[in-house]
Amino acid sequence: MISVTEKAKNKITELRSQEGKTDNHNIRVAVKGGGCSGLMYDLVFDDTTQPNDQIFEDKGIKIMVDKKSLLYLAGTTLDFSDGLNGKGFQFINPNASRTCGCGESFAV
Repeated sequence: MISVTEKAKNKITELRSQEGKTDNHNIRVAVKGGGCSGLMYDLVFDDTTQPNDQIFEDKGIKIMVDKKSLLYLAGTTLDFSDGLNGKGFQFINPNASRTCGCGESFAV
């Protein structure tokens, strides 16, 4: 399962509205090769469910994850930070053995 914090929920709702997306546009979280640690997170709005998607809902936010990415993301919490140390979505991933300084890539 993937969960979202209250701050992430609020930011997702705000961004969905700003981008003119409907409530049918869910969050798609994926893992792709790349970044300085080897794997990168990918986060987009998507209104199309794929056959191999797993769908989770937390705090009213639906999150779609393909089965391959789920192996790396199980138990992850999506957070949002707007503090002085950086602004943006953050992945709190218990499966990551190390992350890069910017927090956008990780290794297992």
